[in-house]
Amino acid sequence: MLNAIGLAIILVCVFGSFLMSGGKIAVVLHALPHEMMAIAGAAVGAFLVSNSLANAKKTWVGIVRVFKGGRWTSADFRDLLSLLYQLLLTFRREGGSGIEKHIDAPDDSPIFKRFPKLVQDKGLIEFICDYLRMMTVNFEDPHQLAEAMEGDIERHHAEELQPQHALQVMADGLPALGIVAAVLGVIKTMSSIDQPTEVLGAMIGGALVGTFLGVLLAYCLVGPIAQKLQQIIDSDFKPYLIVKTAIVGYAQEQPIEVVIELARRMTPSPYAPTFSELEMALDEVKEQLNANPA
Repeated sequence: MLNAIGLAIILVCVFGSFLMSGGKIAVVLHALPHEMMAIAGAAVGAFLVSNSLANAKKTWVGIVRVFKGGRWTSADFRDLLSLLYQLLLTFRREGGSGIEKHIDAPDDSPIFKRFPKLVQDKGLIEFICDYLRMMTVNFEDPHQLAEAMEGDIERHHAEELQPQHALQVMADGLPALGIVAAVLGVIKTMSSIDQPTEVLGAMIGGALVGTFLGVLLAYCLVGPIAQKLQQIIDSDFKPYLIVKTAIVGYAQEQPIEVVIELARRMTPSPYAPTFSELEMALDEVKEQLNANPA
C-alpha cells in the first residue's frame, strides 16, 4: 500500500507541476513510447548481459518481495524463540541422541510441526539443524561455533543481496541510458534541420524526454526499489542472528531461560515480544512438553 501511495505522489507531483507551469503533455506522450523502448530495452538487455539466469530470477523474486513486504511478523519472532527454547530444552534433557531425531527430519518432528510457518523457511531450519547437529559431535567451543555461524550468515546474506546490487547497478546506469535516447532524438532532429521552428522545437522536446525518463526511472523507481529490497533482506536476516545468539549462549552453558532472553533482545524492536509475552509463550511450551513429551 505504501509503495502505491509513493508512486502516486511521484506521478502527480512531477507531471502536475509540469502541467501547472504551462507544459504541453502531448509532447511527452508522443515521445514516451519510443523513448521508453530505448531506455527500458537497453536497461533490461544490459541487466541480462551482466547477470546469470539464476540471479535474474532472484531479482524478479526480489521485486515481488518489495511489493509484498517482509516475511516476518511479531508472531513469527515469538514462535522462533519458542522453537529454540523447545529444541535447547530437549537437547539439555535428552542429550545428542534425543535431539537428533528432530534435527535429522524436521518435517516429521513433533517439535517443528508445532510451527508450520517457520518450517517453510527451509534456509533457516537448515541453519538451526546444522549447528545443533555439529554440537552433537562435540563441536562445542563457543568461539569456534560463533565464528562458523557468522561466516555462514555473512555468506548467505551476501548471496541474498546480489539481486539488490543488480538493481542498484541498473538504477545507476539509467540516467546515462536516458542520455543515449536523448542523443538519438537530437540526431533525428538534426537530420530534419530544414523543417519549421515549431517542428524542430517539438522534436527537441521529444528528445529531452529521454533524459527526463532516465533520471525519473533511476531516482524515483528502480533506485527506491533497490533500497527497499535491501531493507527487507536485512530485516529477514534478523532471525539468523537470533538463532546464533541462542545456540552460542547454550554452548556457553548459560541457563536456557537466559539464552532465550538474550535472543529476544536481538529481535527488531517493532516485532520483539515483551518479557511477559515471551514468558507466557514459554509457559505454554512447557505445558505442551509435559502433556505430550516429544
